[in-house]
Amino acid sequence: MQVNFLEIVASFMVLFAIIDIFGSIPIILGIKSKIGNIYAVRTTLVAFGIMLLFLFIGEPLLGIFGVDISSFAIAGSFILFLMGMEMVMGIELFKNETGSSGAIVPIAFPLIAGAGSITSLLSLKAEYETINILIALTVNVIIVYLVLRLTTFFEKILGVNGLHILRKFFGIILLAIAVKLFISNTGIHIGDTPTP
Repeated sequence: MQVNFLEIVASFMVLFAIIDIFGSIPIILGIKSKIGNIYAVRTTLVAFGIMLLFLFIGEPLLGIFGVDISSFAIAGSFILFLMGMEMVMGIELFKNETGSSGAIVPIAFPLIAGAGSITSLLSLKAEYETINILIALTVNVIIVYLVLRLTTFFEKILGVNGLHILRKFFGIILLAIAVKLFISNTGIHIGDTPTP
């Protein structure tokens, strides 16, 4: 194993874009308003643990359950779609959960350690040294922890109206991501003319 700065930067950028923790701030704040508190350390560690698990034994682990990456991604897309519907329509689909486990689903999974980040880790592993991906992942997880820790700060800056607008906007984005994730893993091509 050899540490390579360029591989670390490339892996970091891919994971940073996929995890998109800053883009998830309105979603996180919406969840926080429902459950009352987000345990930043626990949520971050669970997400980190899931991603480490898939980095080292991802495909064999899914194989034990007879599940492939595409099926896993489609399942994640359903959860993201429902979260997006909640945000756009102002409805409640997920049960309010108070206590330490409330933020694990859906923040740790599938928001942070979702199908996109897991698939990206498996793809990066085919190209780069594991040590470089691990360093990049660790830096990303530190950023995730800081954002989760500072949710109250973001809440004060945005205000009630700002949060409402962002919630609707990012709800639509989340719906689009869910649809794209579903389509890309089912082999459906938009615009194709069905054959008779």
